Amino acid sequence: MRGVNRVMLIGNLGKDPEVQHLEGNIAVAKFPLATTETFKDRSGKLVSQTEWHTVVLWRGLAELAQKYLHKSSLVYIEGRLRTRSWDDKDGNRKFATEVVGDNLIMLDKRADSSGQSSSGESGMEGMGGGDMPLGDPSESLPF
Repeated sequence: MRGVNRVMLIGNLGKDPEVQHLEGNIAVAKFPLATTETFKDRSGKLVSQTEWHTVVLWRGLAELAQKYLHKSSLVYIEGRLRTRSWDDKDGNRKFATEVVGDNLIMLDKRADSSGQSSSGESGMEGMGGGDMPLGDPSESLPF
């Protein structure tokens, strides 16, 4: 039986995307994404619980993130989990689990040309799919 590695998140960016260009002018963007769940505890008090995720986008999605996303942007990200490991300067093994996004939908309300606000995805929904480089690029992330 095959496994499934699929992640769907709706959340807000914790800061502006950091975008770097690798050899061959391949863009890679990285940013923290906060997802918050709200529930009532046993006493009926409302409790919010926030989780932080590191999101990595490649090529066209990275360029879209650089152009359109900023701190607090509301987005839907679909992708897969990837865990990388490396040795730090002291020889200690470090690990990082990231969401490698292959679909991005912007959920912020945007102003149209008449200045009125409308909800939508800025025409960018479904971007992705073929945006991942061949091989395993997450092994060589520059940050």
